[in-house]
Amino acid sequence: QVQLVESGGGLVQAGRSLRLSCASSRNVFNIFTMGWHRQAPGKQREAVATFISGGGTNYADSVKGRFTLSRDGAKNTVYLQMNSLKAEDTAVYYCHARFGGNDFWGQGTQVTVSS
Repeated sequence: QVQLVESGGGLVQAGRSLRLSCASSRNVFNIFTMGWHRQAPGKQREAVATFISGGGTNYADSVKGRFTLSRDGAKNTVYLQMNSLKAEDTAVYYCHARFGGNDFWGQGTQVTVSS
């Protein structure tokens, strides 16, 4: 089991920044994959940024160069630094972890970018 608790969402103007945090009940370096997905109204949930097995990081093309995924093992927390936000980044952001062959999700945090 992995419990995930997100924080850091909110309302921000286009061009500004936000940082999302995801506190994990397990060591974030011992989880197979971990990162962030998002779901905008009327759209499917999509992967935004993910730490993958082997140490690499995947980013969605739409956020490359603007978003940065990082993690702190001492705090068991994964962060998503979002810069140069756009209106199309508006969505509910979910922390995700794959561990022991199962998927775990946080409750989601709303990010709204006003243009």
